[in-house]
Amino acid sequence: EVQLVETGGGMVQPGGSLRLSCVASEFRFSDDFMSWVRQAPDKEPEWVATIPPGGSTTYYSESVKGRFAISMDDTKSILYLQMYDLKPEDTAQYYCARGSRSVVLTTPSSWGQGTQVTVSS
Repeated sequence: EVQLVETGGGMVQPGGSLRLSCVASEFRFSDDFMSWVRQAPDKEPEWVATIPPGGSTTYYSESVKGRFAISMDDTKSILYLQMYDLKPEDTAQYYCARGSRSVVLTTPSSWGQGTQVTVSS
């Protein structure tokens, strides 16, 4: 059974940075797409970023493009989301997930437990 555990969330001021990590067990990132999804209270999940097997390319939502970077270290089974220039609108629970955006948005069983990111002064 695949296990995903996110860490690295916290409270940060607008314009600040955070790096989220997702540790995977019983899974190799070379086997499937990996994504980040976020969800704010009373809102639908929002796809954030995706990286395909091998990490040859990356994909981002328009709201985070240019500020966030998804990457992987397959030797350590860790997926990262580096976030720069954080905005209050980025406040949400962040989840790493196995699959492309079309799958993860409708399949919460593919998510980890999540880590909270709060952007506030």
